[in-house]
Order: sequence, then C-alpha cells, then structure tokens
Amino acid sequence: MTSTPTRPTEGSNPEMRGPHLKPFEERYENALKDPNIQSGLLEFQQSWRQTRDDQMKSLYEITGFTFENLRDKLTQAKDNVIAAPDEHVARFKANIEARGGKVVLVGSDAEANAYIAHLAHERGVSLVVKGKSMVSEEIGLNEALAHAGVEAVETDLGEWLLQIGEDRPSHLVMPAIHKRRHQVAELFTRVLGRPFDPDDIPAMVLAARVELRQRFLKAGMGITGANALIAETGTIMLVTNEGNGRLTSSLPGVHVVTTGVEKVLPTAADAITQIRILARSATAQPITTYTTFISAPAPGHELHVVLIDNGRRLMSVQPGLEAALRCIRFGACANVCPAYQVVGGHAFGHVYTGPIGLVTTAFHHGLDAAEGPQSLCVSCGACATVCPVSIPLPQQILEVRRMVAEHSPTSWRTRLAMRLYASRALFAIGTRVAARLSTPLRDGRFTRLPAMIAKTAMAQRYLGWRTPPSIATTPARSVAKHAPAPPAIAGSPLTGRKIAFFLQCIGDRVAPEIPLAAIEVLRAAGADVRIPDSQHCCGLPAFDAGDHDNARRMAKSTIAALEGNDDIVTPAPSCVVAMLHEYETLLSGEPGWQLRARVMKERVYDLVGYLAGPGRLPDGALAAGSDEPVAVHRFCQGSNMLNAGDRLERLLHDVAGVDTVPLYEAEVCCGFGGSTSVRAPEISAGILGRKLANVAAAGAPILVTDNPGCVLHLRGGVDAAGAAVRVMHVAEYLASRLPGRS
Repeated sequence: MTSTPTRPTEGSNPEMRGPHLKPFEERYENALKDPNIQSGLLEFQQSWRQTRDDQMKSLYEITGFTFENLRDKLTQAKDNVIAAPDEHVARFKANIEARGGKVVLVGSDAEANAYIAHLAHERGVSLVVKGKSMVSEEIGLNEALAHAGVEAVETDLGEWLLQIGEDRPSHLVMPAIHKRRHQVAELFTRVLGRPFDPDDIPAMVLAARVELRQRFLKAGMGITGANALIAETGTIMLVTNEGNGRLTSSLPGVHVVTTGVEKVLPTAADAITQIRILARSATAQPITTYTTFISAPAPGHELHVVLIDNGRRLMSVQPGLEAALRCIRFGACANVCPAYQVVGGHAFGHVYTGPIGLVTTAFHHGLDAAEGPQSLCVSCGACATVCPVSIPLPQQILEVRRMVAEHSPTSWRTRLAMRLYASRALFAIGTRVAARLSTPLRDGRFTRLPAMIAKTAMAQRYLGWRTPPSIATTPARSVAKHAPAPPAIAGSPLTGRKIAFFLQCIGDRVAPEIPLAAIEVLRAAGADVRIPDSQHCCGLPAFDAGDHDNARRMAKSTIAALEGNDDIVTPAPSCVVAMLHEYETLLSGEPGWQLRARVMKERVYDLVGYLAGPGRLPDGALAAGSDEPVAVHRFCQGSNMLNAGDRLERLLHDVAGVDTVPLYEAEVCCGFGGSTSVRAPEISAGILGRKLANVAAAGAPILVTDNPGCVLHLRGGVDAAGAAVRVMHVAEYLASRLPGRS
C-alpha cells in the first residue's frame, strides 16, 4: 500500500509554511505577457544545448569517462543512499559532529524555519546573509525569518536581483534568467537611486558587490545550501560561480546549511563524479568557479546542518517516483524543455521549476500546487536525455498527473470524456456526425471557420495559429478494405509476412490518407496486411490525462485486437511509445494481461522502424520520383524514447534516394503535445512557432515527419502562417514514389 501526498495541513500557521506564490493561472498569464521570456529563453536553450553537447564530447578526453559512464556511476551512488538513507545520514552526522558541527533532522518546513529563527534569536542575530539555496526557497525561509524579526539578504547576484525586485527564481541554477539587462538597469535605477546604463554590465555588478559587501561584514549568521554531503568524511560540498558562497559560509559567526536529506553521497569519489558532470549539465562549463569543502566550523564559529525531509521520505516509498530523489538540482531538464522556453519557470513549476518540479512539487507543497503546471508538459521526453542522474522524468510526470487527476474534484469530467472516447462505437458515431456537420466548412484537408467565429477570442486562442483539420467522411478502415492492389516493389521483400496494422484513432478518422498510404507501401512490398475490425485507440489520450482506468481498458482492447500475427505495424510512433513503455506498468496488477503485453511488445514497430529494420526495403526501391528538397522533423518521442536518431533521414536516403536538407533542432517537439494543445494552447503555439521558424530557415518546400499528430499540427500551422510548405507523413511521401506514381 502506498500513500499519496496531500495538500498542506489545515490550520497550520500560514507564516511558517512554505512560500506564498501567486495562483498558477496568474503566473501563467503574466508569463505569456512578458516578451522577454520567450526570446531570452530560446536564445539560452539553443546556445546551451550546443555548448553542453560539446562539453560532453570533451569529457572522455579529460577524464577517460563518457557522459553515460559518469551518469551511471552517480546514479548508482544516489540509489545506494535512497536504499538506506538512515545509514548514510547517521554516518555523515557522526563524522561532522566529531569535529564540532551539529546536524539537526527536521520533518517539515515549519520545523526547519522554527529551528533557524530560534537559533538567530538565541545568538542575537538580526541580519542574515544567504548563499543560493533552493531548499530555503522550498521552505519559505526568508518569509519565516522576516516574521521572526530577522532580515535575510540574498547574496547570489541573481537571487539578490529578485529579492530587491520582489520576484522569485525561475530556474534552479540561474534564478534571474527571465530578466534582461535593461530590466536590471531599470531595477537598479529605481532601488539604488541613481541611473544605470543597461549596456554597462560591469557597473551593475560592481554596484551589487558594493551593496552586499557591507552586509557580509555586519551579518551574524550565514545560510547556504549544499550540493552534496559526503558521508564517508562528514564533509559539505558547496559549488558556486560567485565568491558569495565562501563569504557567507566563513565570515559570520554562525553558518547554517539548509539541505534535503537526498543530498547525501556515500564517498568522496562519488562527490568528484558529481563535480565532473554537474557544471557541464548546468551551465555547460567544464567546472564551476568555486568548489568548497567544509568539514568543521572555523575556530570560534558554529556550524549547523539542517537536514530537511518535507515529503522526501514519502517520495522514497512511491513506486517509480523514488528516483526523483537523485536530482542534483542543476536544471538540465529545464534547459531542453520546449514548454519551459515559452513561459519560463514561474509558470512551468512552483518553487522547483522545470520538469523535475512537476514531480517534486506534489510532495513538498501538495497536489494542489502541482496541478496547474502539469498541463504544460508536452511529454516530448527531452528532459530524460540530459538528466545527469537518469531520472525517468517523462514517466514520473505522468504518474504525478495520475495522482493529481485522482485528487482533483473536477477530474470526473475527464474520466467521463475518456470513458466515452474508449467506446469504439461512440467514437465512430461522434466522428461521423462531426464530419457531416462540418461538411460546409471543408476545404480539402482543412476546416475553415466562418469569419465571425474565427475572430472570437476563444477561436483565436485555440485556432488562430493553426487551421483545424477536416474530419473524414469515410474512415481509413473502410477504404482499405476495397483499395486496389498497389504496384509491386521489385523483389516484394515482405512476401509472406502477416502484418496486423494498427490504424491509430486520429489516422483512422481524421487523417485517413496517412494509414492508407502506409498500408499501400507495405502491400506493395508483398506483405499480407490485416486490419482488425475491433481495433480503436491505444489508450494514450487517457493515460496522458492521468485516467489509468480507461487507459487500461483501451490497452487491453488493443492487445486483444492485434495478437496472432507475425508483426504489428503502425504509422503512429506515439502509440508504439505507449505499447513499449507504458503497457506493462499500466497492467502490473494483472499478470495475465501483463504477459500478453510483454509478448506483443516484441513484435510492435512504427512504420519507419519497421521499414528500416525487419521490413527493410531494397536500397533505391523508391528512388524514381520528385527531386524537390525535403526537410525532416523527427517526432520528439521517437528521438527521445525510441532512440530513433536519424533513421527517418537514412530511410529517405537509402530507399527513396533523397538527401534531406538539414533542419535545425529537428528533434525538438513541434508542440502538438496531446492534451496540452487543448489545456494550454499558448504552449503549443509557442513551440510550433519555434519549429516553423526553423522550417522556414531550411527553405525546403516539403517537410516530412513520421507521426500523424505532428502532421496535423504542422499542416495547420503552415496553413495558418500562409507558408509555402507541404507537410507529409513519410508514408505519404513513400507511397507517392511507388512504381508508376511519379
């Protein structure tokens, strides 16, 4: 039996609980109105990724280890602590206390704040200087100290800017990343009472140094975080890029370290491993400027280490979520998150920002605090690819989404909608009715809304940036049954293979040209393609919405429909991700179904994976055809969760004889994001704009991709933008090059 995190305890002193943040909806709206966020974060993400990748390539030359080597070593060290936390904490405590330090273990944010405030009063401290500490943000320490009559001054440059501007961090490492230099100059001019030139950054840094130096000299207490607590030696490791960490920890007579129990590492060697990978994953540096090791208080000084639980022990016993405790709090997941780039950390998170915040917030601040930001994740999976401690964030985010859905009083609406969606018959009736009603608005593959409706605020929000697709009057399954035999590919390489073809619900009813083209290519290669009548939806929409009951119902239906064939092929790699990565976990309470899912898993392929693997077509088989330049958008989950790499480009080159035009950020999400398109359309629009800018820069008249959702999303965006680009599923592109078609 596992427990579920709940909202903060009713009746607790609001001044002694965590930080007071604006409601999610207000933070989200404010982020969308700030033009500095999208442009600044886009520039940062693009430059960070290239520099980070270069740094990881240099790792082997410097250390003899690859990124994967070091990630595995650090992951194992973290897991050793998660498996036996009390043992490692006790060892750290004994070692540092033997040299005069004091370790205090507290359960909640209120206990931590009360201990530090009481210590300040006992020592007669009225001024505290603080180094960067996300845990102090987590527990709302500044507010608690202010309530106790103690002034706390941030000394990290970014944190200080936010403090004097009454703002909050938007990134785990670069707290003021959402601020541009002209905003800082305006802030300094207003607060410090003299004009500042936004282009004179050294002058602003000097002003901050002068302002803070007197605080260091007057403060009676210094508070820092910790990057690691080394159990073997009883040592605190503190990593910073500014000298403030060392000043904060050494000048005042009392040094307090606020940190979570998960920061413990078994050995000094493990800490060195963390150093090697930490800066490269955070700021794309080989190493940070200052690495400080503290094993005892300075003579005549005090050292207090406040080890905070605040939901961590609960997280450690949640199956599948305990790995979040590996996090070293350096924000690589946010640095690649396309949704984070659109709205920044104030909206994409709570106190802890980015993808990791979508997981940990539920345990530190309750499910209510976690609910809003959940809607912003597009499930692209990029976060897991750069995590230096192998946290399976995509799966964890979806698990927390399930918990949020079960907790929310309005989740019955989603469950009802998914229950109706799970019915193949009801879905068929609904799409037929929608197709008939929208017939007057049909314009080829698009639905054109009347001008009066298109100009409304709601239509602009959801559809002003992408034209909705038309709904097919006849589903793909009906057309496929009567389709004539296609011209044969020389050699018929798939002769004798029995393929159960999974149409995918969107492809079947909204974009039938995609599955029909895929079926045509497979049949042209000689395959015996079978289309089970009982198939419907893989369950991904329900699973993505946190409704596991209906997802389980659809998963079972899919397994039953597809069993008994040599291979299972679909033009939708998103469904393959669900079948390969989610089904076994989803069906874990039912061994029989779980076994059937495992057996099916060995025979499931997306179309590109199949044609590049067991169903490989001969080189040059479809080389006759148009030589127009082609660019490729790689389906994000295919790149990040199926390890697809450049296989789509290779397939086009080898089979179709096409050399593709390079597309910058080809693997970055296009913004479709399932339910995010509906729940947070501004996120989808922002990510789509990023993708379309790269498509325009590539200059190819044809854009090929391999997932139906991406096709519809990109087609709609291209049409709304008036761009001269044809968006095609790879199945359509290959079918257009079959013998006799070109």
